[in-house]
Amino acid sequence: MTIRFLALFCALAANGMAATSTAWEISGFNDFLKGRLHNLSLTSDGILKPGPGIQWNAALNQPAAWSMAATPDESLYVGCGHQGRVVKVAPDGKTSTVFSGQQSEVFAVASDTKGNIYFGTSPNGGVYHVENGGAKEIWRAPAKYIWAIVAAADGSLYIGAGEPGKIFHVNADGTSSLFYDTQQMNVTALALGPDNTLLAGTDPNGILYQISGPSKAAILYDSTLPEIRSIAVDSRGNIYAAAMGGAVSSRGANGGTAATQAVTAVTATSPTVITVTEDNEPSAVKAATDATRTSGMATTSGTTTAGIVEVSGAEKAAIYRIQPDHSVETIRSSKEENIYDLTLDGDAIWFSTDDHARIYKMEGSHTTLIAEPGDGEATRIAKAGSRFYALLSNPGRLIAFSETGGQIATYESPVHDATSVARWGHLQWYGAGSGVKFQTRTGNAARPDATWSDWAEPAASNNLIASPVARFIQWRAEWPAKNAAELTTVDVPFLPQNGAPTVRSITVTAVLGTNAQKIAAPANNSAAYSITVTDTGEAPAASSATSASQSVSRLQSTQTQISWQADDPDGDKLAYSVYFRPEGATVWQLVRSRMFENTLLLDADVFADGRYYFKVTASDSPSNAAAYAKESDLVSSAVLIDNTPPLVTLSKAVRDGATVDLDADAKDNTSPLRLCEFSVDAGSWQPVEAVDGVTDSPQERFHIHIEKLKPGEHLVVVRVYDSANNAGLARIILQ
Repeated sequence: MTIRFLALFCALAANGMAATSTAWEISGFNDFLKGRLHNLSLTSDGILKPGPGIQWNAALNQPAAWSMAATPDESLYVGCGHQGRVVKVAPDGKTSTVFSGQQSEVFAVASDTKGNIYFGTSPNGGVYHVENGGAKEIWRAPAKYIWAIVAAADGSLYIGAGEPGKIFHVNADGTSSLFYDTQQMNVTALALGPDNTLLAGTDPNGILYQISGPSKAAILYDSTLPEIRSIAVDSRGNIYAAAMGGAVSSRGANGGTAATQAVTAVTATSPTVITVTEDNEPSAVKAATDATRTSGMATTSGTTTAGIVEVSGAEKAAIYRIQPDHSVETIRSSKEENIYDLTLDGDAIWFSTDDHARIYKMEGSHTTLIAEPGDGEATRIAKAGSRFYALLSNPGRLIAFSETGGQIATYESPVHDATSVARWGHLQWYGAGSGVKFQTRTGNAARPDATWSDWAEPAASNNLIASPVARFIQWRAEWPAKNAAELTTVDVPFLPQNGAPTVRSITVTAVLGTNAQKIAAPANNSAAYSITVTDTGEAPAASSATSASQSVSRLQSTQTQISWQADDPDGDKLAYSVYFRPEGATVWQLVRSRMFENTLLLDADVFADGRYYFKVTASDSPSNAAAYAKESDLVSSAVLIDNTPPLVTLSKAVRDGATVDLDADAKDNTSPLRLCEFSVDAGSWQPVEAVDGVTDSPQERFHIHIEKLKPGEHLVVVRVYDSANNAGLARIILQ
């Protein structure tokens, strides 16, 4: 989805709303794919149009559906799980149970040219032939699973088995032999290739074999994906193979990944898994726990308790084309969905996935989403006569598609978050044709629920959206039956509620040249903040007093710098105004207005010594019309500005041999004193504490006692700092 800015339109005028109009746009294949399609198709270049309808949707009353095959009369036989049933679906969609066995899964169903139906049961089952409305076992498998069956022209069968991954040849009289041992865990797909060679796909290494005779095979392709899921061959001898199961790995019960354990199986996301644990079930049904089948994929022994770990950004599925010269081309690759099945229809390739049971049609380099029949996985697709079918799992159902555009079609968009309460504009759509009806609904919950508004049609005269103001919106489009209109873009203009900016902090700093002594003011929720002095190398340490009022120091010629931090929830451009107020005054004095910087530098002398408050106002008016603009402000705690050093006077010195005593009286009219120190003959500074024990008042007396003074003349300098780091000095010459 794309957010784009539009011109302001007058229909969106409302109090408290931002003046910048925005539009939520859905356009292109990926945007439309985020919604829900019913009886619609979506081309690769982003055209949404009527697609095949659903003629009937036959519920199989089974948890899962794994395989199917058609007969010449267009009946279909479906292998189900996890109750081991085979269901016949008549051309009109009516269902009947043909077989219900002790094994829990029927992974393979096949038909021959005469219309005979064969199926295999797992685990530890056999191959059955459907006859006279029932089923008869014709071969017992020497393997745990039967994954695939293909009928040869002579009436014999090839059986793809698992654990071990072998292929067996079963003759019409029931005799059998080992045809090929792949040395893999499972043989997951079979098909007859050119010159009646047998094509086989395996798991977990995803190898595609071409088998020309018993124990005679060549590898056509070794995929990076773990399972070859489906194989098809066109009239020109091109072989197509669907591989899947990437982007996830199994994890053992102890939490280690497949990379660190002796587990080679790789399984798919969106698992359809039912585990039978009831003690009164037959032992053969309990064995289904060993044959846990995840979305139609094989899991190997030792992995039935494994968890699933998805690897983001990795390839999940692919379709390969192997040409007669054995060159291999990847014609589709997906990181989002698994490809479960593929079939050919002339030059078109149809394939199904696990994402909303989507069915795609690929013609050359163009791929069209043909149908999205519902949730779950489209495990198999087939064409019988002129009709296409899709087998869905979780739960099991069989869908027959009708002609394109013959039924009412609908598209339901994803939900859009306007990030704040918004007022809606005129819905606009682009495409070809007419007659598409739109509806919208809105709410303040992220997902539509009972608190949302009902679906409402925009005003017929001008398409103004009639849904109430809210944060979230969704739209729906409906095509009447036989309507061929096409949709390429839908815009939903809206005016989001304007959020007020926030001033986060104010900092007052005394600047000397390129150096600064910073008085920081971080704001809290009550808009009050503390100010602390950060000393330079020459300045004394700040006191531990807890008062929020501190001071701006003056060292030589200084300037007062006021800076602040502010932000806006909508990302609007902000303009600032700065005010000050002396302590005791009631009126704010404007210093500077409509600033776009967040720093203001002033001559320190414009503020006489004393306490001041500063206020910064932030306004989003540069990004909003005057009627919609909002502002907020922050007021500092009292800031003590002191530009005058203390006055220091010295008493007459009393000298007694090598000892000298004198008093220093210091007074500051603005701030408390913080430090007194003296130096003899330009020597190091020696600190002196106030006579009363603590240097903390605007007026203090300090007694200076000097010992071991050599005879002769000496210079004594006394330096007293106030809390603003202003230094007052006095000197005396000792004779």
